[in-house]
Amino acid sequence: MDFPTIHTNFWDAVIAIPVLIILTQLIKIFFKPPAFLVPNIAVILGLIISIFISHRGHLATGIFMGFFYGYAAIGNYASLKTSVLAFRGEKEDAP
Repeated sequence: MDFPTIHTNFWDAVIAIPVLIILTQLIKIFFKPPAFLVPNIAVILGLIISIFISHRGHLATGIFMGFFYGYAAIGNYASLKTSVLAFRGEKEDAP
């Protein structure tokens, strides 16, 4: 069995990751999950978006890219938060 060729495209880089960050933040605002669950929520949403929207019909690709989406959203959010706090001269509160 050959692993499918995976191409990262415009959807992946410019639309899916920001949409995933926004969805995760909305879930944080409206449902207030414990902080340790938020990364898991991002990965699960990434898997859902990838398997059922971006790469439907290619389960292996959908699973692989779903983890990519979720972890990319987590990393981008953490980087943005760290940059904003550093710019403001604030320290991040420990959980």
